[in-house]
Amino acid sequence: MGKVVFNMTMSLDGFVAGPNDGPENGLGDGGDGLFTWYFSGDTEVLMSEGVPPLKVSKESAEILKEAISNIGAGVWGRRTFDIAHAWGGNPPGSPAFIVTHHVPQEWVKEGSPFIFVTDGVESAIRQAKKAAGDKDVVICTANILQQALKAGLVDEIHVDVAPILIGGGVSLFDHLGTGPINLECIRTIQAPNVTHLGFRVVK
Repeated sequence: MGKVVFNMTMSLDGFVAGPNDGPENGLGDGGDGLFTWYFSGDTEVLMSEGVPPLKVSKESAEILKEAISNIGAGVWGRRTFDIAHAWGGNPPGSPAFIVTHHVPQEWVKEGSPFIFVTDGVESAIRQAKKAAGDKDVVICTANILQQALKAGLVDEIHVDVAPILIGGGVSLFDHLGTGPINLECIRTIQAPNVTHLGFRVVK
């Protein structure tokens, strides 16, 4: 049975984007350094069809390829969807379930990789798990992670820590509003320009 897995790059001080992020400033002010490791290696990794491949180190490529091969569906928030400009119609996890209050009708069409969910994160993850079958559901949005953690729906948290201090912006673990969440460390891999950390959520 597949797992619900979070995966995202974070600065050492806990931010996944700098201040003033938006559709025209995707990683916010000073956030570009989060993804230096995506383009500073010599090994190509294709995240999804229709987008240029990443060029990462051999160590990071092994981790990314394994994760990509296990993805059966993805869950994102509408803000990330807008900032990413719908990934040009090629999301890094398909089908992609987008949690939103307002459905963008231009993407409601035959062959669309997007399924818009208007009744919350728990519904989106439930639908994504059904679609993914034996594969994993990936979450790559800070706000969706926070909601899913509060609901007890996350199995693993994978954080790629970039060697940068951003100082402000979008915090990965804001608004949890819960007591301690115990984690078991399942991976620590040092690679050029990034440290890959993996944790199992103890339930």
